[in-house]
Amino acid sequence: MGRRLAVEADGGSRGNPGPAGFGAVVRDAVGGEVLAEVAEPIGTATNNVAEYRGLIAGLEAAARIDPDAAVEVRMDSKLVVEQMSGRWKVKHPAMKPLAQRAGEVASALGAVSYTWIPRAENAHADALANEAMDAAAQGRPVRLAAPGEAPAEPAAEAPAAAESPAGAAEAARPAPGTGWSAPADTEPTRLLLLRHGQTPLSVERRFAGVGDIELTDAGRAQARAAAARLAGAGIEAVVASPLRRTMDTAGIVAAGLGLEVEPEPGLRETDFGAWEGMTFAEVNRDRPAELAAWLADPEAAPPGGESLAEAARRAAEARGSLVERYRGRTVLVVSHVTPIKAIVAQALGAPVEALYRMHLDVAALSEIDCYADGPMLLRSFNDISHLAGEAPA
Repeated sequence: MGRRLAVEADGGSRGNPGPAGFGAVVRDAVGGEVLAEVAEPIGTATNNVAEYRGLIAGLEAAARIDPDAAVEVRMDSKLVVEQMSGRWKVKHPAMKPLAQRAGEVASALGAVSYTWIPRAENAHADALANEAMDAAAQGRPVRLAAPGEAPAEPAAEAPAAAESPAGAAEAARPAPGTGWSAPADTEPTRLLLLRHGQTPLSVERRFAGVGDIELTDAGRAQARAAAARLAGAGIEAVVASPLRRTMDTAGIVAAGLGLEVEPEPGLRETDFGAWEGMTFAEVNRDRPAELAAWLADPEAAPPGGESLAEAARRAAEARGSLVERYRGRTVLVVSHVTPIKAIVAQALGAPVEALYRMHLDVAALSEIDCYADGPMLLRSFNDISHLAGEAPA
């Protein structure tokens, strides 16, 4: 066995698809010394294609240094790491030849393992990829730093000119505490929030918490309608609550996108405890004091269950994790009434009591942009236009 090397790789696209490029760094795994840097624009491509190209370039650079090396690949792309580790299938036609090529290069090395890392820990490769994207957009060669130097951070892009007063306000989002003159973050993480399709309990307006409820035939049709709506949305990852109704809804959409569904426990519905399966009217009749307390105080929980405030905090943690993991990308999040409304309220800076004043239909879409410097922007809420007149329940 040869020496131990680490490959850090990244790729991206300004537009997905748009001007794209990748970057890769090869380090000595023991001392951390940078042994090679690679960055290249690749014309118009998607983020995922650029990420795979970065992986291939990094593996090829490692093979040139030592063909017998044991290599640990570190990337902030969950998709690439899971697919190359063999835990997720490669379904998208554009990804298959790239994954095959990466596998061929890896098989010629001594050993290759894959580790997901947060984006912040992949800053060197990320900066190289951004320089390659800048070069692709500007039609110029890549400018690499001198040997041993960290690459310069890419210059912030100027936001597109606003076409309306609303667009101008959107382009001038302030960072918290810095005022309107703060530089705009032009690459948000976009969360497409999809409530699961219809279930037997949703038809009867019953509390449906952590029970594993299946979709109705209408619910599966709603999921297919959502899949058709989202086919051109540039989605790069699909994340869902691990409950059956959300995983089934997410699976229908993900199948059309050639993606796998990643379970996220923090996105599950509130545990309604003793109220599970009851209607609002039944709880009001049989447990009026409990219901009154629950309506008056979001920290109050049903017997044996979870409060709305607890569920909202859990949803906030899940959102933060997703934004860190998929920074600058578009992610489909399939969840339930409470987590989605909680994330919407957080985007608006509204208190948790706002959840009592929102209505969210089954299979409804909501959309939020999350910016790296803190702000969030609600783009749409409870959109059911894709259901083509079907009555949601």
